[in-house]
Amino acid sequence: MFNQTDQMPVIRRVAIVGSGLAGLSASLLLRDENLAVTVFEKSRGPGGRMAAKRVPGGSADIGAQYFTARNPAFFRFLARHAGEACFGPWEGRFGYQSPGGEWESFPDEKRYVGIPRMTAITRGLSSTLDLRVETRIERLVGEGREWTLQDTDGNSYGPFDAVLVTAPPAQTQELFRNSELRTLAQALDESVSHIQPCWATALHFSQPLKQPYEGMRCQDAVLYWIANNSSKPGRDDHGEWWILHANPEWSHRHQDTAPDKVAEAMVAAFQRVIGSDTRPDELVSHRWLYAKSSSGDNPGFRWFADHRIGLAGDWLSGGRVEGAFESAKGLAEKILAR
Repeated sequence: MFNQTDQMPVIRRVAIVGSGLAGLSASLLLRDENLAVTVFEKSRGPGGRMAAKRVPGGSADIGAQYFTARNPAFFRFLARHAGEACFGPWEGRFGYQSPGGEWESFPDEKRYVGIPRMTAITRGLSSTLDLRVETRIERLVGEGREWTLQDTDGNSYGPFDAVLVTAPPAQTQELFRNSELRTLAQALDESVSHIQPCWATALHFSQPLKQPYEGMRCQDAVLYWIANNSSKPGRDDHGEWWILHANPEWSHRHQDTAPDKVAEAMVAAFQRVIGSDTRPDELVSHRWLYAKSSSGDNPGFRWFADHRIGLAGDWLSGGRVEGAFESAKGLAEKILAR
């Protein structure tokens, strides 16, 4: 659609599709360098997979469970833009189940969570941005060297000099197909094939469960992760909320199974893993269609210079929460270097 020249126009106005950690990070990094940035989010608020589900008496983290900050730049970024009160260390005990069934302690590493819920971080990051929520971008329209975005309600936004898409690869591919960007859509075939689903279920118990670990990576036919959500800082729960994540293979096989049947199977697996027949008195399930990438190819980000379209997300950078920031940082630096 566009032709590359030696004198490409300066990028001053940027549209960002998606307000997960990658989208918010890219927005703030570009805005800090005086670019005009507008963020579009299809949901009611920012967060992506740093999500919390409303439950009786509060909320439960059903997406990302915690994050590390191995890159000092990530910690500084969060402290500056989200605020130090929005996150803190989770001083839980973490166990890993070996293939033989024995439990071992996780390697000692600082793990952080949002306070009082994971969404506190993305709420803090988005507080000063031009964020358009409940706006599902359906199509990109090229007009000369500029882009206009159209949503599902027929509204148009723009013009913009560049567009950054931070949605999962399947949704990004659909956007490109709607925009007649066939080459870009085909470039995502491999990435789409590696994205795995995940069923998540939050369970409430009126009495605390006596378990040796607050976070458990288990070897089970159904479950991959178990966590005591109420053990995280800032959670003022009555009783305990526990979070279960099913493993990718089981989630894929049961992708279209009714939520109540999924929850029942996950509760039975939880009882099996912890060795208890205690039943929860409340439960809430959520299906993540695009949870994690199994690909070992981690380019960090993608920048299609001829089109002035970029892609960022944790799926391009190892899958960790911190990877979403590093992906966004790499893409922002690529744009600013121009």
